[in-house]
Amino acid sequence: MSTQRTILITAGLMLSLFLASMESTVVSTGMPTIVSQLGGLESYSWVFTAFMLASTTTVPLYGKLSDLFGRRPVFVAAMAIFLIGSALCGLAATMPQLIAFRTIQGIGAGGLLPLVFIIIGDLFSLEQRARLQGLFSGVWGISSITGPLLGGFIVDQASWQWIFWINIIPGLAATAIVWFAWIDRARAHDAPPRSIDYAGALLLTAGAVALLMSLTDLSASWALPTLAGALALFGALVWVERRASDPVLPIGLFHDRMFLVACGHGILAGCAVFGGATFVPLYVQGVLGTSATEAGAALMPMLLAWVFSSILGTRLLLRLGYHTIALAGMVALVIGAFPLMFLDTQTNRLLLMTSLGLMGFGMGFSIPAFLIAVQSTVERSKLGTATSTLQFSRSIGGAFGIGIMGAILSAIVVAHLVAAGLDASTSLNSLIDSPGSDSAVQAMLRDALSAGIRSVFIVGFIASVLGLLVTLLAPRGQIAQMSAERERREGVVHPAAEHGR
Repeated sequence: MSTQRTILITAGLMLSLFLASMESTVVSTGMPTIVSQLGGLESYSWVFTAFMLASTTTVPLYGKLSDLFGRRPVFVAAMAIFLIGSALCGLAATMPQLIAFRTIQGIGAGGLLPLVFIIIGDLFSLEQRARLQGLFSGVWGISSITGPLLGGFIVDQASWQWIFWINIIPGLAATAIVWFAWIDRARAHDAPPRSIDYAGALLLTAGAVALLMSLTDLSASWALPTLAGALALFGALVWVERRASDPVLPIGLFHDRMFLVACGHGILAGCAVFGGATFVPLYVQGVLGTSATEAGAALMPMLLAWVFSSILGTRLLLRLGYHTIALAGMVALVIGAFPLMFLDTQTNRLLLMTSLGLMGFGMGFSIPAFLIAVQSTVERSKLGTATSTLQFSRSIGGAFGIGIMGAILSAIVVAHLVAAGLDASTSLNSLIDSPGSDSAVQAMLRDALSAGIRSVFIVGFIASVLGLLVTLLAPRGQIAQMSAERERREGVVHPAAEHGR
């Protein structure tokens, strides 16, 4: 592929990454105000959960589709669905509508991030990926840093609908670049036809939905039957995938220790960080009594540290074992998550910023280390599926984290308000609509919300500790050696890899 095409494709992928990361941070900081206007804080977590559940359950399917039909058409289809969902979200007039449209948006988003990194894995060698990771991390960092501030500014100064509509122009530009610049590798004419595992995709989606529904309200009469149904669906998924000719979730990949540990890390780290970070703007705006713009700024330490450590960590991958880097990251994540369990109405903001910074550092070190390690060890024919499944593990961890944390938050806050003789829904809406009030009622509201959010971060801390323990089980070794071993097994020496040695 020519240098000009490579540059164009890289620019398109960078723009796509900018769009995806901007979306998550813009929405998270504006959502407290949006939810308050459309119907109440009790639906707060479901606005995020609907998006993440839709995006997580479709990630493995996108990876498989890209292996079957090529990266370009699948990327364009994912972007189209994402942009349609974004436009509809801006038109939502009720909370059920917003949740439904966020689901559509999530179905498209499920293909964007994994396909970006799948194409990167196709386009560049190990050494090139390690060097370019800093560039992509920088793009992600710029969008992530401006996203919270932009989201808060839009809510405070303009209309919240533009939080979703700002996706459209960069999305169309990224689609055009990738469509015209990327050339998929031609398949051999004698290659046997490959089928799409629709049964596996359906069982995976249904099982994840049922599991999340059951965990969000275990006290409900339908919770245990739903949980049993989820376990039955996952059992059926394993049975179907073992017999599928081309499974959407290859069970054989989980026989590899590296891949298994990486997915376990993804689930637990995703729960701790993505779940916890969702509630940081709510804490800053609802408990500390700030504006949406200030709530957005609260996430900046995490994002800045994530970018810096991602650049540093991927550079060190060529010198140190990925195990050492991932382990250092998880230690930082645990240390950062610990103080968040003690947040209250008087918490020093410097402590909050420091804790979030350490958590960002931990993710920036550990996630790229596992991603590049997995991409360097799996068979090239399964690269797309493995990358998307790894992304799936982090996203599903975040989805479950948000769902469980949201249920705990709601239960604890409502219990505190009922004990104080206050109406839960009306009082919580007034807390977001009137930040900084010094009335006795508002003080009780902030105490109740603070207690609920402390419980949320206890869940995050437990998940981070478990993630550290799982990381300790990862196999040791240099990524370059692992990549060379894969090429030896496949009996193929790739020019780019040979040149890098």
